[in-house]
Amino acid sequence: QVQLVESGGGLVQPGGSLRLSCVASGFTFSLFVMNWYCQAPGKERELVATIFSTGDHTNFADSVKGRFAISRDNAKNAVYLQMNNLKPEDTAVYYCNAVRVYGFGRKDDYWGQGTQVTVSS
Repeated sequence: QVQLVESGGGLVQPGGSLRLSCVASGFTFSLFVMNWYCQAPGKERELVATIFSTGDHTNFADSVKGRFAISRDNAKNAVYLQMNNLKPEDTAVYYCNAVRVYGFGRKDDYWGQGTQVTVSS
């Protein structure tokens, strides 16, 4: 049974930090690209950060570059999102996503249940 379980969300003041964690099970974690998405109320889900399977390449949304970092530990089947200098506009539900593309339109695409991040004074 595939599971992605996020944790680490909460309420933080502007300028503060949070570290989100996502622990995976039920699939070969080290073969998957891992993403963090966020979805604010009334908005579409958007990609925040990506880390490739070996951890040697990452991508970030322009809005979080220089503030967020993504990392993974394949031995622990875990991916992390370090969020620094948080802003009120970062308030959203953050989702962990695992993707593996096989070609010919086939892919495995798994999602966690989300963790709420609220940035407010």
